[in-house]
Amino acid sequence: MTRTRVLYPLLLCLGACASQPTPVPAAAEAPATPDRFTGRWMGELIRPDGGRRRWEVVLKPQGGSVTGAVYSPSGESPITGGSLSGNVVTFTARGGSYRAELADDRMVLTIPGARGSSQTFTASRVSPDPVPAPATPITLPELKELTPNGLAQRPPMGWNSWNKFHTGINDKLIREIADAMVASGMQKAGYSYVNIDDGWEADRDDQGNIRPNSRFPDMKALADYVHGKGLKLGIYSSPGFRTCAGFEGSLNHEAQDARTFAAWGIDYLKYDWCTAVLAYKNEQMRAAYQKMGEALAAAGRPIVYSLCQYGREHVETWGPAVGGNLWRTTGDISDNWEKMSSIGFEKQQKLDGFAGPGHWNDPDMLEIGNGGMSEDEYRTHMSLWAMLAAPLIAGNDLRSMTPAVRDILIQPEVIAIDQDPLGREGKQVAKAADAEIWVRPLEHDARAVALFNRGKEPMKVSAKWSDLGIGGRYSVRSVWDRSDRGPAGTEYVADVPPHGTVLLRLEPGNGKAKPRPRSGARSMR
Repeated sequence: MTRTRVLYPLLLCLGACASQPTPVPAAAEAPATPDRFTGRWMGELIRPDGGRRRWEVVLKPQGGSVTGAVYSPSGESPITGGSLSGNVVTFTARGGSYRAELADDRMVLTIPGARGSSQTFTASRVSPDPVPAPATPITLPELKELTPNGLAQRPPMGWNSWNKFHTGINDKLIREIADAMVASGMQKAGYSYVNIDDGWEADRDDQGNIRPNSRFPDMKALADYVHGKGLKLGIYSSPGFRTCAGFEGSLNHEAQDARTFAAWGIDYLKYDWCTAVLAYKNEQMRAAYQKMGEALAAAGRPIVYSLCQYGREHVETWGPAVGGNLWRTTGDISDNWEKMSSIGFEKQQKLDGFAGPGHWNDPDMLEIGNGGMSEDEYRTHMSLWAMLAAPLIAGNDLRSMTPAVRDILIQPEVIAIDQDPLGREGKQVAKAADAEIWVRPLEHDARAVALFNRGKEPMKVSAKWSDLGIGGRYSVRSVWDRSDRGPAGTEYVADVPPHGTVLLRLEPGNGKAKPRPRSGARSMR
């Protein structure tokens, strides 16, 4: 039976975004019956910093009381102390007080904010059922280690639609992005994946096959177009009933969807946990991802497998076992210094031992060029991701990026560090106030050294090689300047701008440091 999926609207916050308030519908006058509240409600809050946060609330009123749960990518929280009075439900979840008021066919949600504040946005009911019953029972495989697929021997490089366009995507846009990736020089620099994120899905046909919506009339033809440019095409789904934005998920259709993706010519799958919290317990996460890993392995086409479950359940310890080539280590990134630096500096600590050829830690996509940070901050973003051996997945509009943004994204010597064949992730080795020094081992006994200034004022940062565990004779090259700095001596002192970075490459010997050619131009397979 054909099922229709309703897209969740993108909803703006109030109060916290006072400069451009979004009207909230007036509440319905007639008292609401419990069945009008019952079901699953989804909305998206846009924070003042531009970050987006999806919220899903499941309500189960019974008489004057209410049970249910609040869901987010980072977890779930049961509703306690819920009560229904007229058009209003109040309850406690995640340690705070919530209020939900019906307004015609939508719900006005007031949720706890930082430091005692609150935020308000609207949500739509996407199902009258609190938990939809699957057409067939959910089954999971016994845990085992899958044979590695041999892909992503270096961190994948490409582009993804979500950061800039969210669900506002279509066939024409993806083709234009592929064109721009070639014309801008990004393909030559090593970027190869053009990844369609959430928003392409429609429903399933009578045989249960997933179908793209009207904005993507022929996915196979789109893949052929992208492949004709010498690029690869990626797509998106979820282990849950639905995706994060409310489209059709892959639950109970894993093998079928994998075969469909292979038939279309898909080269990369981002598999986003999101509403899978409605179908699985946390301890079933590994098996749910293994199920799709097995399906991809059997589909007959090499497809890079990207696990997007926000670093939960220590995914770094089992990601490769389920066939994963990369796995998210944190929540979603935003185009601002605070969020980017928190994800890059703090959230990646102690993960360096889990990355290597074919399996990479993923601190989320690049925000470079989306306008929320300065050029120095974007260079730090790129430098830090290179030190982390992170996938370089651009998230800006490639059709209109400035020369400065382009130069940051395609800087060949920075990309060479990210794509170093040794595949060893860098880590913080020294910290003093706002200064941090990171070191990454490279092939042929070379080193990448990053001097970061996380403060708001310029500072001198000194790297004493012996304190960093670097011995022997090296020559130094300043990567962003593309200039040789001579023998290393005993230390290196640099003036680093606010939120800026000095990135160095150390080569064994006393001669000139040899700038390594970019490593990303070869196939990411």
